[in-house]
Amino acid sequence: MPHPPHRVGPNWLASARRMRRWPLIASVGLCIPAWVSAAQDTATALQWVGQFDAGLAPWTEVLIKPDLPRNIFSTRQWDGVAAAEVVSRASMSLLARSVRVDLVATPVLCWQWRIDAALRQSDIKKKAGDDYAARLYVSLALPDSEKSFGLRAKLSMARALWGPQIPDAAINYVWDNRQPVGFESPNAYTDRAMMVVLRSGDTDAKRWVWERRNVVQDAARLFSPLASVVQLAVTADTDNTGETARAGFANIHFVGAEQPCQAQPP
Repeated sequence: MPHPPHRVGPNWLASARRMRRWPLIASVGLCIPAWVSAAQDTATALQWVGQFDAGLAPWTEVLIKPDLPRNIFSTRQWDGVAAAEVVSRASMSLLARSVRVDLVATPVLCWQWRIDAALRQSDIKKKAGDDYAARLYVSLALPDSEKSFGLRAKLSMARALWGPQIPDAAINYVWDNRQPVGFESPNAYTDRAMMVVLRSGDTDAKRWVWERRNVVQDAARLFSPLASVVQLAVTADTDNTGETARAGFANIHFVGAEQPCQAQPP
């Protein structure tokens, strides 16, 4: 059963309207008081962070604004896969957790996801079109030595307004409707959140598909080779377009660079 949602103030991580989505994942840190470290099997360099056969915990729903309609999160066996399901109806909230990842041993993020259908009216290039049938956020911390004076000033201002847990950067892996697979672009609201299209349109809809991303390589290309992963979140997002979406997420884990993704928990 879903956990009672946390309520948070304005955010700016995932870059929604009115500068409220940029620190989205970071705001989770305000709701989760301590690191939630996933168990790691060092012999196989496998770190699970999203198994949903026993419920959503330690993933927690996070509301962006108290008056914004929230998504519905639940767990289910979906075509034989233990999954977190999200239903979004002109709404937006997150299922998120803090993590600590050894990116030297396990740089590759694996997961399964599925959608009923791509959105029709969203547009990654427009502020009013920042909706997706499914999206997975990776929140990053950067070393202080790589933060310019301008970036430090920007982050300092944001943290003074919204709290000390604002992240330095974020990668958004999305299931889009218009742009081709491989398209990358700064978010329409901030260059501290990069959008990466992994699926597009309805070709792969209504079935589970695997994703495998070397987060170290993506973070190095988009932000810094020394970035570290601090939080993850999954959702479907329809508050801008007013559409309806249903998505599933399963088997979220990190593996070594040469290791295959795992379909079942060990």
